Amino acid sequence: MKAPASYQFGRHRPRWVPTVRFYGLLLLGGILPVLTNFLPSELWPIADGVPQGKLQEALRDWPLGLGLVLMGLYDLVIFGLSLWDYIRIGRWQLTLDRVCESRLSIGRQNPIRLKVHLRGEVPLSEQIWVELYDYVPAEFGGETPSFAITAPVQSSVELLYHVFPPRRGAFQWPGCDVRLRSSWGLAWRRWFAPLVTEVEVYPDLMALRSLSIRLSLESSGSLRRRRYALGGTEFAELREYHLGDDLRLMDWKASARRGRPLVRAMEPERDQPLIILLDRGRLMTATVAGLQRFDWGLNAALALALTGLRRGDKVGLGIFDRQLHTWIAPQGGDSHLGRMLTQVYRCEPVFEESDYVGTVSAILGHYTRRALVVVLTEVIDEVASQELLAAMARLTPRFLPFCVALRDRHIETLAHRPLMPQPLAPVDQVATLYEQAVALELLQQRQRAFAHLEQKGVLVLDAPADQVSEQLVDRYLLLKARGRL
Repeated sequence: MKAPASYQFGRHRPRWVPTVRFYGLLLLGGILPVLTNFLPSELWPIADGVPQGKLQEALRDWPLGLGLVLMGLYDLVIFGLSLWDYIRIGRWQLTLDRVCESRLSIGRQNPIRLKVHLRGEVPLSEQIWVELYDYVPAEFGGETPSFAITAPVQSSVELLYHVFPPRRGAFQWPGCDVRLRSSWGLAWRRWFAPLVTEVEVYPDLMALRSLSIRLSLESSGSLRRRRYALGGTEFAELREYHLGDDLRLMDWKASARRGRPLVRAMEPERDQPLIILLDRGRLMTATVAGLQRFDWGLNAALALALTGLRRGDKVGLGIFDRQLHTWIAPQGGDSHLGRMLTQVYRCEPVFEESDYVGTVSAILGHYTRRALVVVLTEVIDEVASQELLAAMARLTPRFLPFCVALRDRHIETLAHRPLMPQPLAPVDQVATLYEQAVALELLQQRQRAFAHLEQKGVLVLDAPADQVSEQLVDRYLLLKARGRL
């Protein structure tokens, strides 16, 4: 759904702004007093009856006065022409529209379009020069989008720029600063157009659309072969044999009846529960790759929920900190994703320690059927992950636990940073080596924590925060194909 905003030239209080050409012509008038000083003395008037001394003094100051008078008249003419040129701009009509999605995606470059329509009853100029400064919401940061265009009368121009929302919520464009240059180039007609646009920033909807297309293609489109390669445990249909297919799936009776080789196409089981638990505690407040770790986790949770629903599973979602903050019971159907998105898109991380054991106990009380439980959180070291390990151990007998950690690649960069070729100061060298040693220690402790989780039968995925959605979806599809649920 689009969120258009329109503004028409005329409903404003414009201001007259001189151009560089106007100031240049004014400065050009300063040459007149200089030129009058070079007038020949024969052209100067001589008054009869004036004493010789006073006459000489008067004649000596007269050329400068004449030049100043001419310069004043010249400047008045230039100012009058500029004012007349400014008034004539009122014959032009400018309509400005801002078009964008009413729901923007966090952490994405969202396209914003400005459509400029130029009209004029009398074509005062073949080309119209327009400058636009669109004031994006202050929270978005970055520079103000500015455009300078030249377009003919009776034309329309579309301008494109992108915004990068750093957080979710409601935002508003206050308006746009417009400058229209006159046909002679002596004045700008400037005004502020209250072009108000209200949008809401949601989780990564662009990624959800792309994932939806991908899943549709894999199930019945050009990527259909991928589903067969993943395999499954339930019979889907019979299809013709292709080179490389597993001969154990050959249906010999059907092949004999139809006179051509046919194989059984298998697909993963449907109607399997999937429970997603998203941590919103202190560890998820850190900023990674421009967004909070919680936002990356929320994007991954919704992507996984969409995949599960498209594969026919029942998906539930819980958001927790010290307690289970939000709980959406597992359900199926495409409409369930919309309900989930409406309930969780305003959730924000908090500076509190998360209670993993309490959250798992609440889940055990809400749900008893075997399910895949995916916990999206962050793992620091062995000591900090003891409670997470205990919580995952409680899930093991009944559920299939899956721990997903959102890694910060900046730590890896520090750990594997090569030595600088140029010599550093002793203080800087010690600081660099210390940062590298700490980063290496954190990575080692992180790996030991994952090893302990895997020893307890917990599935583990350690992925960069900005890539966790893709890797989590692929891992889930692989688990479905292998019948691990």
